[in-house]
Amino acid sequence: MSEPLLQVEDLRVHFDTEDGLVKAVDGVSYTVGAGQALGIVGESGSGKSVSSMTVMGLTRASNAHISGRVVFDGKDLLAATDEEMRAIRGGQIAMIFQDPLSSLHPFYKIGDQLIEARRVHHHEESKAQARDRAIEMLSLVGIPDPRSRVDSYPHEFSGGMRQRVMTAMALINDPKLLIADEPTTALDVTVQAQILDLIMKLQHELDTAVVMITHDLGVVAEVAEEIAVMYAGRIVEKGLADTIFAEPEHPYTWGLLNSIPRLDTPRDQELVPIPGRPPSLITRPPGCSFAPRCPYVRESHRRIDPVLADAEGPGHLVACLLPKPTRRALWSKLRDGVQPEEAKQAVGIPETLSASAPEQEVKA
Repeated sequence: MSEPLLQVEDLRVHFDTEDGLVKAVDGVSYTVGAGQALGIVGESGSGKSVSSMTVMGLTRASNAHISGRVVFDGKDLLAATDEEMRAIRGGQIAMIFQDPLSSLHPFYKIGDQLIEARRVHHHEESKAQARDRAIEMLSLVGIPDPRSRVDSYPHEFSGGMRQRVMTAMALINDPKLLIADEPTTALDVTVQAQILDLIMKLQHELDTAVVMITHDLGVVAEVAEEIAVMYAGRIVEKGLADTIFAEPEHPYTWGLLNSIPRLDTPRDQELVPIPGRPPSLITRPPGCSFAPRCPYVRESHRRIDPVLADAEGPGHLVACLLPKPTRRALWSKLRDGVQPEEAKQAVGIPETLSASAPEQEVKA
């Protein structure tokens, strides 16, 4: 079996601030093979963007403490010099940033920005050759009349067209890895679908590996082959996309799934938001980080910090202290539209459990 294109091992990214040490990423591991797509999902502040920006070498600062390994195509990026990272960034690894309007310079034409992105990594090319490449990429991402639109300014494009330009810029050097950070944010549903279809098309045509970062599980439903769910700087569940959608085992994943609309549920069924808010990454609560928001928490969960462990299915990992039968029984109820409190009562989880009481498995 060939080595993965990208291998992230126990990545930790902490920042010194006036308020304390921010543990933005705290022990994240995942792999992405050539031509494969990984979805990293979580709320704002979960660490998903910081982890990917670290892969790009964009979190190197005097107040940053970075450890672990990030191996790309056999090279440890954390040990690479700034000059080596400049050669890799944009050439072999490219990123579509969240806001295309702020990522594109308003004073320069689209073509000039694409030409610069090309020639930084291909010094031997003339400006005319780079311009032809820019027009080719604009055509590839579906910009109409690219030969004339290459001389337009960013404000002359719609939000969806600007996102296509950012995609063209990211792919103009044929990178081996594309990181898409919330590529459909602030776009209407139709344009979202077009952008996702475009990324999938380019992934298959160019054999580009893709890391899709989003807060919306619905966005990665058709794009990603594997999904990693992040919470409070850690991965709390990871597995094949089909497994995550059909048989999720972490209460946070259940919350994300139940907070998005589905076509197979009654139209009058209310969405169930996740109560509370994510914890501070400076003063993270003891035990399970999700415990303060979890409807199924037990007293011991506030003391014991769960680790990723094998669940059901190939490559399926989950960091949850609930017994496996309990998790499966709860999800079967939630999947049928039962509210969390009702599901808890149906499965038989007690309202409280003392710290000294033993954990009892609830039979499904």
